Amino acid sequence: MSHANFLEKLLDGVAVEWKTLGDERYVEISNNGRKPVKAELRVSGTTPYYGANNIQDYVDGHTHDGEFVLIAEDGSASIEKYSIQYAAGKFWANNHVHVVHGKPGLTTRFLYHYLCIVNFIPFLTGGGRAKLTKGSMVEIPVPIPCPENPKKSLEIQSEIVRILDAFTELTAELTAELTARKKQYAYYRDQLLSFEEGEVEWMTLGEVCDFKNGFAFKSNLFRKTGLPIVRITNINGPN
Repeated sequence: MSHANFLEKLLDGVAVEWKTLGDERYVEISNNGRKPVKAELRVSGTTPYYGANNIQDYVDGHTHDGEFVLIAEDGSASIEKYSIQYAAGKFWANNHVHVVHGKPGLTTRFLYHYLCIVNFIPFLTGGGRAKLTKGSMVEIPVPIPCPENPKKSLEIQSEIVRILDAFTELTAELTAELTARKKQYAYYRDQLLSFEEGEVEWMTLGEVCDFKNGFAFKSNLFRKTGLPIVRITNINGPN
């Protein structure tokens, strides 16, 4: 049975109940353990030190140990694509992230994947440095599939996680491959188009090209032609 068919079977006829991050039956907020440490005072180690957007350092000691979701409290690099991080094992969290994890009826990895698609803008306060206060965070809704049957609910959550993790891994592989191909292209481009003195004859553009001037653009002249129009400001090709 395919992933899609299995998931469709799991979801067949089940209800979804909406809870909030403040619902203590499903979510535990572990902000009390957070501890900011200035860079010059950190003791170097192997524990990841998390800030609002990523791992900022590796330090000795830890503030949390387990499986958690880190939600930017302030300083997210983007408010449209709000900073959500997944942390497992021992790690150090500073005070720019909220630290939460699911209780027995809600898997933390499922919570992570869901929060990655949430629109956080309605819950943010402040101007240039938007802030997600704890009071606003606890109002964020979270779906619980099949809440009347905890066992089936966890099965559904686990299958959703399995599918999304597979796509995440595939995306990472494709991104790495694309990065490698770009480096390969740049290497061969530089090798093929680099010449030592005396290997080729150097000429100016005026010697090898004919230049023709354009004319003032009038949109009404081209509306029905379907021809591409190139402007000197085009950086992504003709419009």
